[in-house]
Amino acid sequence: MALRGPEELGEQVVEEPEDLDDQDASSVSPAEEITLPVGPGGEDESEPPLLLPWDRFSAWLHCICVVGFDLELGQAVEVIYPHHSKLSEKEKTSICYLSFPDSNSGCLGDTQFCFRFRQGSNRKSSLGCFLETADRDAPVSLKRDQGHYYGYVYFRQSLVLISRLPYVTFFHSLLKILAPEYFDKLEPSCNDIDRWPMPHPGRVLSLPIMGVVIKVRIPTCYDKPGTSQLVQSTQTDSQVSIVLPTIYEVDLFRCFHPVFFHIQMLWELVLLGEPLVVMAPSPAESSDTVLALVSDFRPYFTIHDSEFKEYTTRTQAPPSVILGVTNPFFAKTLQHWPHIVRIGDMKQAGEMAKQMKVRKLKNLKTLDCKTDEDIIKQLQKGVQQKRPSAAQNAILRRYFLELTQSFIIPLERYVASLMPLQKSITPWKSPPQLRPFLQEEFMKTLEKAGPQLTSRLKGDWIGLYRQFLRCPNFDGWFRNRKREMSQKLEALHLEALCEEDLQLKTQEHTEVEKVDLVLKLKDKLTQAEKNHLPVRPGTVSKLQAHIEGIILGLPEDLQGILHKPSTP
Repeated sequence: MALRGPEELGEQVVEEPEDLDDQDASSVSPAEEITLPVGPGGEDESEPPLLLPWDRFSAWLHCICVVGFDLELGQAVEVIYPHHSKLSEKEKTSICYLSFPDSNSGCLGDTQFCFRFRQGSNRKSSLGCFLETADRDAPVSLKRDQGHYYGYVYFRQSLVLISRLPYVTFFHSLLKILAPEYFDKLEPSCNDIDRWPMPHPGRVLSLPIMGVVIKVRIPTCYDKPGTSQLVQSTQTDSQVSIVLPTIYEVDLFRCFHPVFFHIQMLWELVLLGEPLVVMAPSPAESSDTVLALVSDFRPYFTIHDSEFKEYTTRTQAPPSVILGVTNPFFAKTLQHWPHIVRIGDMKQAGEMAKQMKVRKLKNLKTLDCKTDEDIIKQLQKGVQQKRPSAAQNAILRRYFLELTQSFIIPLERYVASLMPLQKSITPWKSPPQLRPFLQEEFMKTLEKAGPQLTSRLKGDWIGLYRQFLRCPNFDGWFRNRKREMSQKLEALHLEALCEEDLQLKTQEHTEVEKVDLVLKLKDKLTQAEKNHLPVRPGTVSKLQAHIEGIILGLPEDLQGILHKPSTP
């Protein structure tokens, strides 16, 4: 997924441990879990102590469906496993229609694709706290989707995996193992999955399924963009049948091959959250291309979708979403959408695919500069030399990464300047507030410290920034950054309190003032643990010792009250 949101850039790299090769293969269970460092300030979270039957399964999948087609009755969900899994009638209808290619798509033989649909109602999981912790360490793009389900389809068997996890490559690989023999082995396969370790970011997992062992690593938000996600060799690899270097990335070059003359413009459209329709000849090409673009997205969309009326109405502007469609009917129904990409059939290897036309809104204020010819020449040369797809993908990913970093670095630099000076943080005052983001003040910084320092592209960068500051993508990005900086201020304030001799400072305080201070400090500790504040190691235990020291200086009746655990 190339065009990731800017909030995922500039993270710290996680060093891979060097001693994994020293493990004794005989000591590793079939479902193996190797823990890697989570990240700065993070602690390794153990699995929930009390796991119920199917808890491990539900951490990966909501259910597995078998969808059949009857000439008289149409599509129907024939099997849902595990049997206790719940799907509303509306959800079943969405799965039925989205699991079959349009009659116009000409899908012959087995094909795989994915779709995404709205969840009908909130369903609480017994793993709520664990899943929240796991999501904290996941990149933004790989967090569990609370409002939608993903459907991973193996057609013609019509086997569909329903999950909240956007692990596209992993689930497609899993389907290739399950689909050929699912009639006889669906229940044993689900039992295998229910013995898997939890999908916690930063861990190398060996996942047994139907006599095959899949080895994966779930990325963390601390991974450096572009680095390898998987430890390549351990002595236990003799047990591994399949090693997946990625759990989510699609074949970027194959997706963008028909339109790579327009990749810079596509980057701008996604950056600005513009509505976009991808018209492709098959669900597989449609879903892969949309996943390569990334945004609020529907990889495969049909006329039977529950949001059909919402997305095709002309009474309001199209939503900020990327749709993937195959039915020619949408060429007319969605012609009012401002941006449309048409993907055609790929040519034989070594030939250049016909460059499809991309329609862009005329009054859209983007860079409008000449396409970067260097990247085009690199890709064309690769096609002529039959360069491996993985190498072409790496070139494209590096290009998008550098382009996004050039755009986001000036914003990061300005937002960092909104932080108060550390010397203004004192233990006996509330943490200082962040300065407000002032658009014109930021624009002035671009004259000397804009993207021209790191990017060779020339164009209307100022206009692109103004557009970005008005779009929903900026709101989401700045909200995340503001939350992180506020948490950093709270952490620095806690550390400042730890450096104070609180017992000495409170000697002249009245009992009421001491009790009030203890309650406030306890509340701060509760919030620090709840929000996982990035404090230095030992800060929490040191502050707890300060609190205990103040309590011991109070009368026994008050000590008893303050030592009672607080009610939630």
